[in-house]
Amino acid sequence: MAGVSAAAALEARQRDPHAAIEMGRAALRAARAAGDGEEASAAERAIGLAWRELHDFDAALRHLRRSVRTAERAGSTRAAALARMSLAFVLSTTGRHAQALRAINEAVPHLRGADAGSGRMQRGLVLHYLCRYDEALREYNGAIEVVRRFGERLVEARALNNRGLLRAYTGGLRAADEDFDRAAALYQELDQALAVADVRWNAGISASRAGDVPRALTMFAEAEREYRRLEVPRPALLINRLELLVSVPLLEEARAEADRALQELGGDLVLARSEAMFYRARVALLEGDLDRAVTMAVAARTGFRREKREVWAEGARHVELRAAYLSGQRTRPLVTALARVATRLDALGWRMAGLEARVDAALVARDLGDRSRAVAELTAAGAARRGGPAAHRVQGWYAEALRRDLLGNARGAQIALRRGLALLDDYRVSLGATELRALSGAQGAALASEGLRSAVAGGRAGRVLSWAEAWRAGALRMTPARPPEDSGLADALAELRAVTADLEAASTAGRPTAALRQRQVRGEQRVRELTRRTGGGGAVFKPPAVGELARALGGSALVEYVDHEGALLAVVVAGGRASLHHLGPLDGALRELRLLRFALHRLVTLPEHVDRTPVRAGAEHAAGLLQNRLLEPLRRRLDDRPLVLAPTGRLGGLPWSALPACRGRAVTVVPSATVWLRAATSTRATHDRPAHDRSAHDRSAHDRSAHDRASHDRAVLAAGPRLPAAPTEIAEIAALDPGPASVLVGADATVDAVASAMDGAPLAHVAAHGSFRADNPLFSALELADGPLTAYDLERLRTPPALVVLSACDSGLSAVRPGDELMGFTAALLGLGTRTLVAPVIPVPAEVTTPLMVDLHRGLGAGLPPALALAAAQEAHRDDGDAAFAACAGFLCFGA
Repeated sequence: MAGVSAAAALEARQRDPHAAIEMGRAALRAARAAGDGEEASAAERAIGLAWRELHDFDAALRHLRRSVRTAERAGSTRAAALARMSLAFVLSTTGRHAQALRAINEAVPHLRGADAGSGRMQRGLVLHYLCRYDEALREYNGAIEVVRRFGERLVEARALNNRGLLRAYTGGLRAADEDFDRAAALYQELDQALAVADVRWNAGISASRAGDVPRALTMFAEAEREYRRLEVPRPALLINRLELLVSVPLLEEARAEADRALQELGGDLVLARSEAMFYRARVALLEGDLDRAVTMAVAARTGFRREKREVWAEGARHVELRAAYLSGQRTRPLVTALARVATRLDALGWRMAGLEARVDAALVARDLGDRSRAVAELTAAGAARRGGPAAHRVQGWYAEALRRDLLGNARGAQIALRRGLALLDDYRVSLGATELRALSGAQGAALASEGLRSAVAGGRAGRVLSWAEAWRAGALRMTPARPPEDSGLADALAELRAVTADLEAASTAGRPTAALRQRQVRGEQRVRELTRRTGGGGAVFKPPAVGELARALGGSALVEYVDHEGALLAVVVAGGRASLHHLGPLDGALRELRLLRFALHRLVTLPEHVDRTPVRAGAEHAAGLLQNRLLEPLRRRLDDRPLVLAPTGRLGGLPWSALPACRGRAVTVVPSATVWLRAATSTRATHDRPAHDRSAHDRSAHDRSAHDRASHDRAVLAAGPRLPAAPTEIAEIAALDPGPASVLVGADATVDAVASAMDGAPLAHVAAHGSFRADNPLFSALELADGPLTAYDLERLRTPPALVVLSACDSGLSAVRPGDELMGFTAALLGLGTRTLVAPVIPVPAEVTTPLMVDLHRGLGAGLPPALALAAAQEAHRDDGDAAFAACAGFLCFGA
């Protein structure tokens, strides 16, 4: 590398830091040989800055200090000032802000022209780290003005990037994006790929602050791929992604990334480590782990104070105070502390945290009887409803509702709460991806709880139902958004299937699986990234009034169970009117539910030679207890009507078919009354019996929408591998159908073939091994010939089947998130528009399931609605043995 200059190494350090180090070393050797101290200082500086890009801060500081000493020995004031400027940059990165400020203040007076612009930019960065934002902005502005006069495009790009990040954190989001766009353009002109990735990452931060979650996730993912391509580590950048994950909140992912960050961010990455502790505290707070939240927040605040980062320290203090509030503490000092933190956070640009702290202060003051203080704090917080990101406005409407309630304006409070929830719905529908829509519902918890509290206190069943529906399963009230065809999702899913198949084969053969499991994790993350980019928009279906529900129910009865502050309530809509019932503590029902599921599972898994009599008796006993708690108090209102049951999320997975009152009766289970009404009045199918039992002329063009005319009348019957009873089940069902059917078994039953056949089909029946993923329910799967068919695959269907039967273990189970949001096959299919799903919520043995499924289809062929056909089949086989009893108990009819 003869003839390489230090200037060339400096220019290359963000484009290719590895190459810059080698270039700097070559320039250093040449400078020493020539006795050129100024060039040697510049070479040391280039090497140090390149090591900083690679996050080796010890090496960076070592070379930069050498650069200062070499320049001083050479008598070059300019070179020493430039070296001190770079040294200040790395000192700030490692949290040594006082040293950094001394270094840059010593350097700036000796810099002239374009160098002075660089110095001002660096001083701005140090002040930025110190949260002295107004001073930092002045320095950035001055730096940009200077370097533009001298045509220093690289320094201008760096200053614009830094100023954009500052503006993103202080609320100037539009101006921030303008800075990022200009910086990226300059870096691209200068062939600085690594710097372009840094700008993309910062633009993701800006999008996150603006509440544009899909764009933020996309920018982060693009930047991460570029870092991997360039083989440049950026462990500290985990922190910005953590902030976004917590804001959604994607809590499982955020917890995992925070724990990973705390493991990886050691050494000199003290700033990032303190921030990782802060976000781990936030995750613990959202999960209700208050002790861990306080422990992590105290540790984070200690670090922030040591690093002299005031705003971060106040943020950590807020977590401590909020944990005290949530634990039940109510004191005047707590009010004062919360209000003080709120003022400081707001002044320092952390508006959302400031709003939360101010509302908490008001609630503590209210509980202490200090109404005037509470009203004052809520008035200040309520102003946020008038502008800013959606999350700020939602919190503002919540504060305004609380204020109106304190002033005796109950009707105005209800209006404000509904305005906040409507705004949240608009925001959630803009997210597009099912996962983001479902998880962001947590942001409406406070508004919905306040509305429900008021409704329950009033005792009016219709209002309780209205408030329960306002927040329940909100993601399923939204028009589904499908990923674009060219997103690369199909390829990512196919690659994931191949890795999963290889992993299964390696595990079976006893070969090492660690590398394959890592590839599987990366593949799943890639699928999630691609689906999260899905564009949003569409309609939000509003909860129905009691009258509308009553008309649609006809002779049926709807029971919606409500979890209210640990008590279980039920609203019954039957015979044209609604009634409210108090059913006691929810914990009792949950305990009995666990007993029933355990007993049914034992009936299926115990060896044949073991006496199942006591287990069967235990299952019957638990089922009787649940009936006495959940249905018996409602008996007079329900009579013998067909039932539509909308359990609260914590009762998810309850095998209702096991309860005596549900046996032989048409029972449909739904996430919410709104979801049921949407499915029941869907134009996707015009009759209750499946389309495969009707000839083509029975379905006139008049009866179908334009979209339905693109679908077909061929039923889909598919069998997965490694399940000997599955092909038999499919063959027997196919023999019942006089019309054509797409029968896919053996090697023909691939994911693409089954999904393609399901698209627009009137009926789909899949018999396969099923698995439920509690950690990531959208990866719950049906095993087909070439690998798993997941909920992500189903979301790519243009027109879902009208009726779906899944003869697969646990395929009716759903993960439940705040707001009774369901995630899994049930939510995926009902959300897409499937009218009815029949699936089990427990493991079911194939040998006893086949007769049950055949009789289900025999009833469908006779014209019975799915719920009644399932009930008749269950009654026919319930006494065929203990395993058959469990299988009959496990299958439910979801939807309509």
